[in-house]
Amino acid sequence: MNDKAAKIGSLADLAKLAGLSTSTVSRALAGSPLIRLETRERIAALAREHGYRPNVVGRNLRTGRTQAIAVILPLGHEVGQPVSDPFFITLLGYLADALSQRGYDLLLSRVIPSDGDWLARMTDSGRVDGVFVIGQSNQIDTIEAVAARYQPLVVWGAAFPGRLQCTVGTDNRAGGELATRHLLDAGRRHLAFFGNPDFPELGERYEGFLAAHRQLGISPPAHVLPVHLTPQTAYETIGEFLDDGAAIDGVVAATDIIAMSAIRALTERGVSVPDDVAVVGYDDLEIAIHASPALTTIRQDLHAGAEAMVDLLMRRLSGEVSPSMVLRPELIVRDSAP
Repeated sequence: MNDKAAKIGSLADLAKLAGLSTSTVSRALAGSPLIRLETRERIAALAREHGYRPNVVGRNLRTGRTQAIAVILPLGHEVGQPVSDPFFITLLGYLADALSQRGYDLLLSRVIPSDGDWLARMTDSGRVDGVFVIGQSNQIDTIEAVAARYQPLVVWGAAFPGRLQCTVGTDNRAGGELATRHLLDAGRRHLAFFGNPDFPELGERYEGFLAAHRQLGISPPAHVLPVHLTPQTAYETIGEFLDDGAAIDGVVAATDIIAMSAIRALTERGVSVPDDVAVVGYDDLEIAIHASPALTTIRQDLHAGAEAMVDLLMRRLSGEVSPSMVLRPELIVRDSAP
């Protein structure tokens, strides 16, 4: 091995080679956003070239950090919703990538709340440096109580005035309006909303559904079906609704999964989509374009959302009080509601 590639055994030696302070090199190896990306990449390359591996245990003991972030899925309403749900998988993938780039591991926890301490048990455990909560379900008050005392907490969900919790999510009411106006502007007048308005995010989408009707002076229809988020259960519930003879010509579905379940139920009953009934989903997951017909939907930019969540959490870990962030929804027109 030549001198240039000689093995380095200490942080001080690596810092000397890099021409930087040991504290700067330590932060760079930990993925700190306070260090320029170019510097982090150069130090990482030097460490690889010279076989240097940081003493992670020692570093964590010195800093009081675990370099791990918890991601909790609280299933208060939907106890049967699996982690393999396409929405969860997509957002988790983006979060894992963004955390990895900053030197953090992801600790995943699927929780069916049985008491009011499920979140506090994680935040107070000492196992993680911060927590993401994906979805507020029926647990918004529990989340709010912890947010009042625990700073490094960021929630994917709906933002409400007066709430302390830091959230990232789409403007759900605006998204619901976009989906509904698209159908109303196409002349559809007998719409149904498929989704449970008791969920904070879905409730906001339903409010947008109602608002779009009011804007055009149309009385909102009575068809509100509190469909579950799991595909088979949603399909069965929608099938029963259709078998009862409901006269509809358009569906605003609270998620893409519900929308595709609706298309399946309609098609199996000889109802043409979109000729007889047009369907609009919400999320724009990867599977939406592969539906038959391809799904018109409201896009949530989950990649941007995950990046924002990680950025806000890093800022909160450094002591900054970061605000909530609301993403703009976008209507994506495909074959199910042209």
